[in-house]
Amino acid sequence: KDSLGSTLWFVDRPVRAIVAWAILVAAWNRFLPDSKEFIAHCEEVAVHMSSPQLMFETTLRDGRKVIVDDYIRGYEWIRDNTPEDSRVMAWWDYGYQITGVANRTSIADGNTWNHEHIATLGRILTGPEKRCHNAMRHLADYVLVWAGGHGDDMGKSPHLARIGNSVFPDHCGDDDPLCQKFGFYEGGQPTPMMARSFLYKAVNHNLKEGVRLNPKYWKEVHTTKYGLMRVFQVMNVSQESKEWIADPANRLCDAPGSWYCVGQYPPALQPMIEKRKNFPQLEDFNRKGKFETSAYSKYIESQRSGGGKKSSSSDDEL
Repeated sequence: KDSLGSTLWFVDRPVRAIVAWAILVAAWNRFLPDSKEFIAHCEEVAVHMSSPQLMFETTLRDGRKVIVDDYIRGYEWIRDNTPEDSRVMAWWDYGYQITGVANRTSIADGNTWNHEHIATLGRILTGPEKRCHNAMRHLADYVLVWAGGHGDDMGKSPHLARIGNSVFPDHCGDDDPLCQKFGFYEGGQPTPMMARSFLYKAVNHNLKEGVRLNPKYWKEVHTTKYGLMRVFQVMNVSQESKEWIADPANRLCDAPGSWYCVGQYPPALQPMIEKRKNFPQLEDFNRKGKFETSAYSKYIESQRSGGGKKSSSSDDEL
């Protein structure tokens, strides 16, 4: 039986084509604005994701665009101007860059799962200058800080102090679990605890009036072109501790019931390490026994019981 379409094919087929084309045009016009917005978003994200973290483009006040490469040049300086066995302390964010670009040993990096170690690093960097040096000389030969804004160590420093306090109750005290003693006042001035810290003095060394590191403890060896990275040599490094760390017999890994490296520290740092209160994490679920609670946990328990006491400390301690 013949259909109308087969009989009038010369009309049916063009009509079908016209209808299909009209549907396509309507759909295109309907979704064109969204498509353009999505494409623009993808292009913007691609530009940011393709930009290396160690350099970036910025516009000067006169309108000129320049590439700021302070970070990569700073790491290259370390690679070319420090002994090959140098250990460089910095916040863990820069660990991979220290290892990969500067080709030097870092103290921590993005794969450091041991919270106690990260907290130890935070305590050292945000501690008073002398106490900081008392510990740092046993772990590192150089220390670097990011300065000059652009997400530098000053912006991160309250976070570092809080992490340190989560394991070392004596850092800010059980009365201050969020470590609000370490930070800025509303006008931008540092609190006394921040002003005394190594990190504040290193970032602002000889830049702010009256702010400089004690040359007995550190020597400035390099500051990059735009001041975004500063490198200091640690004075009076303990060679005994350095040799102890380098000895493979002193390496400790495979924590009982867990999978990360707990590690261990030179004997000279034992007084500081004994102050740590382990911070249980999800990866510790196989570990047996009771944990000593962190400063924050102790504070909460103290508040629930209606108690609470403040702790005191000396800058001369570890």
